[in-house]
Amino acid sequence: MVLKLAITGKGGVGKTTLSALLAHVFAERGQKVLAIDADPATGLAAACGVPPEEAAAIVPVVDMEDLIYERTGARKGEIGGFFKLNPRVDDIPERFALSRDGIRILTMGTVKSGGTGCLCPENALLRSLVTHLLLRRDEVLILDMEAGVEHLGRGTASAVDALIVVVEPGRRSIQTANTIRSLAEDLAIERLYLVGNKTTSEEDRTFIAGLLPEFEVLGNLPSDPKAIESDRLGRSVFEMAPQLVAEANAIVDRLTSM
Repeated sequence: MVLKLAITGKGGVGKTTLSALLAHVFAERGQKVLAIDADPATGLAAACGVPPEEAAAIVPVVDMEDLIYERTGARKGEIGGFFKLNPRVDDIPERFALSRDGIRILTMGTVKSGGTGCLCPENALLRSLVTHLLLRRDEVLILDMEAGVEHLGRGTASAVDALIVVVEPGRRSIQTANTIRSLAEDLAIERLYLVGNKTTSEEDRTFIAGLLPEFEVLGNLPSDPKAIESDRLGRSVFEMAPQLVAEANAIVDRLTSM
């Protein structure tokens, strides 16, 4: 089953950890997987097990100035003026994605937000790329986003099979989830789900579900020191944290049965 998943939530709640786990689970099940890092922190490659020195050398698509100029006809940072609003992007995943354990990982960077967004060539390139990824690719797509839905527009939101909000047991994280829900409603995204992270007890899980009753809960990733250790050692969380892998498998089972 080919799914398009968008992962979002407050900074630091574990979006990238969940994205990496899901990517590995789908790949282990024989699916073609394209994992997209669209978070400013750009940590998805490392979480998937790309060696630290290789991950540190990755240049996000949004910072590829020559590519932006080639495809749009304008330089990065130029506001207004004339440039292509629908540049060619179909070859970008094959040219710039890294492969690791059956997963293709593309570090895209983030779409600038604020009002209706940045009217600039890099924004045009990224928006065209997101449209292509969601509407014209036939593999499992996992989009690791920043805290919001800025990467999704009215033309692409309907292609998302699940918008998954990652929440930790804290009120600021809950507030962010409610804000994301409002933004998602504006785009008519109906398939909105919740994954709790860093939970240590049934009380934590009840706290999250009780304050976010509008969400369907897919599962909860327990607090696990192995996740921190994997980051310290530069190894994939999938390799280091079997307890989290088991819960990620259960989440994929729920997603594929819907």
